[in-house]
Amino acid sequence: MSILNEIIDAWGWVGIEPQEVVIENEFGNLIVKDFSNKFWRLCPEDVYCEIVSESIAEYNSLIKNEEFLEDWFMTAMVQEAEGLLGKLEPGYKYHMVIPGVLGGEYGGSNVKVAPLLEIIRFSGRLGKQIEELPDGAQIELKVVP
Repeated sequence: MSILNEIIDAWGWVGIEPQEVVIENEFGNLIVKDFSNKFWRLCPEDVYCEIVSESIAEYNSLIKNEEFLEDWFMTAMVQEAEGLLGKLEPGYKYHMVIPGVLGGEYGGSNVKVAPLLEIIRFSGRLGKQIEELPDGAQIELKVVP
């Protein structure tokens, strides 16, 4: 399955209609442009996919914002992950086994390597399941092979 089809399949429920992936980071975060020239951020570790820019002009401004860039590049986490897990193979990204939104640690033994398409699929399905839950709600995570 192509990355755009995976985004539609996993995250289409938020309304995204991806035209192209503009950029990706080492933790599988994607900036995706849709057909109306809006830019979305798919953020697997925090389980969201939302519009971050309403136009190309807004996107060009966003990518100059130091706070956004620091969050985007995740430099300390990437350095730690590379030290523990090595360099990434093509098609693979670092990911948080237990996402931050569920209380997962941002680093250490909670970070592993997985195929990007699986990270997109898992985060989208999880996001749909927890979207309506209030902050602090108790959940039970069942892993099915």
